[in-house]
Amino acid sequence: MKVTAQPSADTLTLLLDGELDASSAIVLDTELAKPDILNFRKVLIDCAKLSYISSAGLGVFISHLQRFQDANVKLVFFNMQEKVFNVFEILGLDALMTIVPSATEAEAA
Repeated sequence: MKVTAQPSADTLTLLLDGELDASSAIVLDTELAKPDILNFRKVLIDCAKLSYISSAGLGVFISHLQRFQDANVKLVFFNMQEKVFNVFEILGLDALMTIVPSATEAEAA
């Protein structure tokens, strides 16, 4: 999986490309663990090219969720494919995390 960071003034957009599983979760975890990520008001996760997510991939987001909340950094997922969204929904993570259909809605969230 490839993670591409696109920073702007107060928002960091991370574009996920490929499968987020145990072997690739380390790449995402490294990106989310960077100290300067807490300088942004929002971290937007573009899931348009995320084709699969495992429990290890979900665990990466869950492990950073409290840290972001404590720093008042909003984590927003968007452009999520239906099969990926279903995983979040089945596990009830759609109630814990902000998931919106489009980039416009993610920026407004």
